Amino acid sequence: MAPAIATAADAPRNDYDWRTNWPTHYVFADGTDVGFSLKYQYDLDRFSNDQGVYEDAQTNRRKEFGMFIRKKGVYDGTVVFDFQTKTWLDVFFRVQSKALLGADYGALRVGFMKTPVGFEGNTSTGSTSFMETSLPMQAIYANRRLGMDWALTRKNYLVQLGYYKGGNLQGDLDGRMVAGRAAWTPLNSPGIVLHLGGSLSRESPQGTTDGRGHYNPPSVRLRALPEAGLITQRLVDSGALRIAEHVDRRGLEALWIGGPWSVQSEYLDAKVKLRGRPAYDARGWYAYGSWVMTGESRGYSAGNVSDVVPKSPWGALEFVLRYSTLDLDDGITRGGTESDWTLGANWYLTKFLKLQANYVRATSDRRDLRIDPHIFEMRAQIMF
Repeated sequence: MAPAIATAADAPRNDYDWRTNWPTHYVFADGTDVGFSLKYQYDLDRFSNDQGVYEDAQTNRRKEFGMFIRKKGVYDGTVVFDFQTKTWLDVFFRVQSKALLGADYGALRVGFMKTPVGFEGNTSTGSTSFMETSLPMQAIYANRRLGMDWALTRKNYLVQLGYYKGGNLQGDLDGRMVAGRAAWTPLNSPGIVLHLGGSLSRESPQGTTDGRGHYNPPSVRLRALPEAGLITQRLVDSGALRIAEHVDRRGLEALWIGGPWSVQSEYLDAKVKLRGRPAYDARGWYAYGSWVMTGESRGYSAGNVSDVVPKSPWGALEFVLRYSTLDLDDGITRGGTESDWTLGANWYLTKFLKLQANYVRATSDRRDLRIDPHIFEMRAQIMF
């Protein structure tokens, strides 16, 4: 009897296609799949019309390495570390209820993972249509936290609820958070998708005591880069908002995919309750369109999008245009306003190789200081 093992090496030599089959994992006879993942990005940024604020740069953007184990319909677990920023990313274990209870009541996950507020923020950083996330997503999205969540995914809807406590694996962001996300997908088939959703969360930050015994009261800071990843100077920044009792985040999201065309948009806001002061409000939104010139469609599964998978030996070519805006001015806090137009092109050479180019035209105003940089970016990416 032939062993029930599936690897790329099992295929006959004349059927092997390096564009789609990379032997990065091993499937055992019982269906247990063990492997490793890699995401490497090298970026080039060029700036003009920036009043000398930014310096041209080219270097690694991400060097992520991970390992996983999974068994379809039963469980999955992963550990990922970014050696470029020296930070932990996803570190979690998830179990499917059907394997334990005999019926599908969703999946339970524990560990360090992304919170469910923010559509674009929950898209893999290797599968985004643009090189960097939009302004409101950078400022308002809560990113990863330690905790647990439950998700129920169906063809026409999804629901996700999470509770997080203990900050992150870098030792920051102490406090607790509850969050939820729901979406309706009346159209959900390959190449034809309509996704309408919303999300809510409340985070209660905690103060910290440093090594010298100095107490830092709980605070919240909202800020964003001008959609370029190799810089640190931000054009809009609320500064530390103290003393923060809690921050409420809200989001509305929409996605339509019709063959090679797609439109995605999202609105996000945050209300920070401050002790002894009026609450601080921040808000922003983005919208973008995508056209895959070679005819493929953007991927969609379980409430999220994925890269275009090329059908031609020459790959797939996608053109994208995005507008994003963020307002961090409220009351006495003058965090500034910024709006960005981004024009981009993505060349998916294979399932694993992608080249990206973005041109960003940013317009900002903070405390009557106006800086309007023009940014040209390129990226080469390997991901599996």
